[in-house]
Amino acid sequence: MRKGVVRVGSSWLVAGAVLVAVIVAVSVGFAAAAPARHRGHLRFVAAVGPVRRAALPTGPPHWVASWSAAPTAPTPNTLGAAGFSNQTVRNIVYTSAGGTKVRVLVTNAFGTRSLDVGHAAIAVRGTGAATDPEIPLTFRHRRSVVIKPGAAVLTDPVALRVQPFQQLAVSVFLPRATGPATEHAVAQQVNYMARGDHVLDPGGASFTTKTFSWYYVASVDVLAPARDLGTLVGFGDSITDGVNSGTNTNARWPNDLARRLHPRTGDTLSVVDEGIGGNRLLNTAPCCGVSALARFKRDVLHRAGIREVILLEGVNDIDQSQHTGASSAPHDDISAAQIIAGYRRLISEAHAAHLRIFGATVLPFRGARYWTPAGEAKREAINDWILHGGAFDGVIDFSHAVADAGVPTMLDPAYDSGDHLHPNRRGYQAMANAIDLSMLRSGALSAETARSRTR
Repeated sequence: MRKGVVRVGSSWLVAGAVLVAVIVAVSVGFAAAAPARHRGHLRFVAAVGPVRRAALPTGPPHWVASWSAAPTAPTPNTLGAAGFSNQTVRNIVYTSAGGTKVRVLVTNAFGTRSLDVGHAAIAVRGTGAATDPEIPLTFRHRRSVVIKPGAAVLTDPVALRVQPFQQLAVSVFLPRATGPATEHAVAQQVNYMARGDHVLDPGGASFTTKTFSWYYVASVDVLAPARDLGTLVGFGDSITDGVNSGTNTNARWPNDLARRLHPRTGDTLSVVDEGIGGNRLLNTAPCCGVSALARFKRDVLHRAGIREVILLEGVNDIDQSQHTGASSAPHDDISAAQIIAGYRRLISEAHAAHLRIFGATVLPFRGARYWTPAGEAKREAINDWILHGGAFDGVIDFSHAVADAGVPTMLDPAYDSGDHLHPNRRGYQAMANAIDLSMLRSGALSAETARSRTR
């Protein structure tokens, strides 16, 4: 069985002290502690610049993102494409961090007309569509709001004691025809629809339509205690989005990482997921959201409390020349050098914003529908640059963590969901276990360091 591997730089070794990396898996649902044979050892390679551990914070509570999902335009012939009218959407979300207050970002990022929100509410989820008593949300102290196409609106904070790893229900009433809905298509979560206004209805009986997408909700922020240093964003494609991890399991690798981080003594980070199925680093496709380069500002830099990013993108750029059809266009033959140049752009943007960004190697996918020998050569060249190029603040060898020991161009069968591209739940847990927690939680870059990285 191949073991997960983390690679971080020798500059993480501080003279006169020993940093002990303790890998702890938390017994929460299916993502309980992984068997010892799945836990990785560490390898060290050069990383960029010195990283100083942040002192244990003692300041006041502050806002962090506890859950998020990258918005996209709806695909044709779907519920989102038809839009809604006189309906209530109840989105079920899974928190990463806890806090004493909550606020919600409602988005019309891909709407073609102004969005009328009659009113909205948030509650702790019960069974199915049922909830605890709903807490009304307001927009600048008003019950309703109109959101222009391409815009998003943050609700006023409300008092709600949110726990880490808790399910919340965010309900939005849409009184008039919305046109095509802004959505996150592959939620890996059952959500609910009701005819009419049922925002403040804690019962689930009226929510007779189920959907596997999230609509109009981009993030849920909490007022977190000082020990939560801020937000870490998992930024990527369907593998970050948790495709094939199972519906209602919350078993994506960012979920698993959050469960590893929070029980540790001292400071921590919230972890949110900004993956999109089929997403590409360089090109926008109708099926799969705008490119990572184009959405980095919206989906990463605008997250509350953002401090760190883990980037896992590239496999769809490698194989896009093998795709066909208008929904996946363009079908350019992208080179490894072009993908590396895209990484450099994101690194520069992250450093300009004083963020630390970690590069993750592209997973093996031999046996998948779009695999070719030429594509494999690109993947290996890209991964070699990620591991040895010295451009990221640290690297995570996801590829090694889930590869077959005998055939490293393929996923380990124990971690393969069956399509030879996406891991299963054990594979996603192995990815989370392959992240050295000691390289996280070190805080944002100093202004001086950020300037030096962008020259």
